[in-house]
Amino acid sequence: MACTARLSACLARPATTNLLASIRRTPVRNAQLQTISCRSFHTTPRRLFPDPPKFPQGPSRAQRRAKGVGAGFGTIAIFVVLVFYFRSSPKPEESPDNEPFLRKQKRASFEGKAPGSFTPTDQAYQEVYNAIAKKLEDDNDYDDGSYGPVLLRLAWHASGTYDAATGTGGSNGATMRFAPEGDHGANSGLAAARRFLEPIHEKFPWISHSDLWILGAICAIQEMSGPTIPWRPGRNDRDASWCTPDGRLPDGAKDQSHLRAIFGRMGFSDQEIVALSGAHALGRCHTDRSGFDGPWTFSPITVTNDYYKLLLDEKWHVRKWDGPRQFQDGGTKSLMMLPTDMALIKDKTFKKWVEAYAKDEDKFMQDFGNVLCKLFELGVPFTTDAESRLKLRKTEEQE
Repeated sequence: MACTARLSACLARPATTNLLASIRRTPVRNAQLQTISCRSFHTTPRRLFPDPPKFPQGPSRAQRRAKGVGAGFGTIAIFVVLVFYFRSSPKPEESPDNEPFLRKQKRASFEGKAPGSFTPTDQAYQEVYNAIAKKLEDDNDYDDGSYGPVLLRLAWHASGTYDAATGTGGSNGATMRFAPEGDHGANSGLAAARRFLEPIHEKFPWISHSDLWILGAICAIQEMSGPTIPWRPGRNDRDASWCTPDGRLPDGAKDQSHLRAIFGRMGFSDQEIVALSGAHALGRCHTDRSGFDGPWTFSPITVTNDYYKLLLDEKWHVRKWDGPRQFQDGGTKSLMMLPTDMALIKDKTFKKWVEAYAKDEDKFMQDFGNVLCKLFELGVPFTTDAESRLKLRKTEEQE
């Protein structure tokens, strides 16, 4: 009872008063200041000033430094892996399904190869064709806007030197690169075509000049809306000792008997002579070359049958001028015809084919392609048969 009374009295006083009284009364140990106990109740001591909360102890400075170094190496390792991944992974344009990229890779593999260093494929020749076509498109400041007609003339004159009786001449050899053949009057102005093709040969040195000249004409005709002409390689370049004599090419100032003599020597029929003459739908004459002047048609850089139509439909008169004898149309007086052209409508046999081609352009295109293929292969010692001929695709067919 006495213990209970003392406890009640103690609790009745303010806590602060009791604490200050105890401090003034006597020094006590910390444990006595912090606890109030009552033995009779056997109560658990209650802390008046509890210990501050304990937080988990962080890593030491050395541990933090080691961890930072490890994290740095880890970051570098991840960066290296990512760089290697992106560099080794194919780019979208390098996908096996990306045809333009594959064509670019193939084209690069065909460029700069020395003769005999590899065996050209069909695709290799297509790339040469494409390079010529692109240059024709880019270099459009010649004559009426295209080097196409003069490329055809280069191949025509290289091939037209063939003599069936002796087996000499023809497109094999590219001997027009040398004098005296390059200086023949009929070849005047053809240096422009040879210069045009030289950068192509430098880019693809494995192709002979002989093959390149003919391929250039094939490309020119096809890109000027002409027929697809089968072509095969196999021509080899020769030196100046193989140059042909002057006088084997047609003279525009002559008549039909001259045409038959020149083309007959090469093995062409009357029909083939008229079909070959359709090449005059392209290009023009120059006074500083042949002495003649002017174009044959109103569309000198497009293959059409207009040459035959104009021969039949226009009124042709001898031109009054200081140059050689030639004819001009009575309407515009801007077109011309050579005496050999007029011979095609004076001769009955020739005229029959002129009328046929004027009436049917498709027939002309077919016969024109066939006879050019024959002309371009004269005198060539091919090691492959005619079935191996390639049909190189026009630019528009590749888009």
